Amino acid sequence: MLSVRGLYKRFSNGSGAIAAVDNVWLNVEPGELFVLVGASGSGKTTLLRCLAGLEVPDRGEVRIAGELMSSDSPPAWVPPQRRRLGMVFQSYAVWPHLTVFENVALPLREGAQHVDRRDVQRRAYQALELVELAELAQRPATLLSGGQQQRVALARAIAVNARMLLMDEPLSNLDARLRQDVRDRIRDLARQLGSTVVYVTHDQVEAMAIADRVGLLRRGALVQIGSPTDLYRHPCEPEVADFFGQMNWLEGTVAHSSNTVETSVGPLAVARTTGIPSGNRVLLGIRPECVVPVDGQLPCEPNVLDARVISVAFLGEQVVSQLAVGQQRLISKTRLAPAPSGGCVRVAIDPTEIMAFPTGGR
Repeated sequence: MLSVRGLYKRFSNGSGAIAAVDNVWLNVEPGELFVLVGASGSGKTTLLRCLAGLEVPDRGEVRIAGELMSSDSPPAWVPPQRRRLGMVFQSYAVWPHLTVFENVALPLREGAQHVDRRDVQRRAYQALELVELAELAQRPATLLSGGQQQRVALARAIAVNARMLLMDEPLSNLDARLRQDVRDRIRDLARQLGSTVVYVTHDQVEAMAIADRVGLLRRGALVQIGSPTDLYRHPCEPEVADFFGQMNWLEGTVAHSSNTVETSVGPLAVARTTGIPSGNRVLLGIRPECVVPVDGQLPCEPNVLDARVISVAFLGEQVVSQLAVGQQRLISKTRLAPAPSGGCVRVAIDPTEIMAFPTGGR
């Protein structure tokens, strides 16, 4: 559905040029919900605007459904209104003087598609029914809640029968509970309609909850693309691991014995040291949920550590404990507190859950 080849976009400032989009290559399959995620300033919105035709790339090629949208060689450019895309913005972008129905119907009446008047009402109501707002069709748009207004914007994008939907941080202006509700609606609607969606967010939890695949952008470049599980469990570098959730980090040296790393908490069995020569320095990453309290009567075995509980924080669905193993601090996340502050606990770390990143030294 979407093919991006060698896309560049730079902006000039007082000190020179900034690469907002830096040599991006990307394929999005028909019916896929693809999420672009990254910190503020990573180039997510600029890339999306290049796809929509709202920015002109400096170099590279964009194709949608096999049709060339933009290219520098040979020169080609299709304006936004002819790309047959639906766009949902961060702001609700509803017309305050119109009703809910009129907000959805206006692009059908006045847009580039020139929809027959007899079809406008049918298509507008179909879209409103999909987002469960048909009963509010005649209500002024300004009398809706924030979540409802964003659903109007979603209905408007659906109604134009776009071949691809582009969404630019559509949930950032909603409170946490509404974000989850509208997020779930977007995911369910995309699957129900078989829509191809390119979705931009800075929220890694939102990205993992909604995406079929995720692309992490940093300084305009795609660092890693994969399923949410891939990026969470198999990040290509420490920065990717850190972006997708909290980490415990340990420095160590690969031992001569197979799959063992010497660290400040003692030798740890690590299943993922394949290809790292013995004697090389590595950085080990361990998710807090993989630091698991165990029965204190268990015999000593690989990756079972004695720890002291520094602090315990109850967060409802999980308990976060700060632990000390010698001078090393570790974070553990479990459903129940392993011990009160000041107490002792034994924790186990599954060797298959430890990430190992070469640091290039010995």
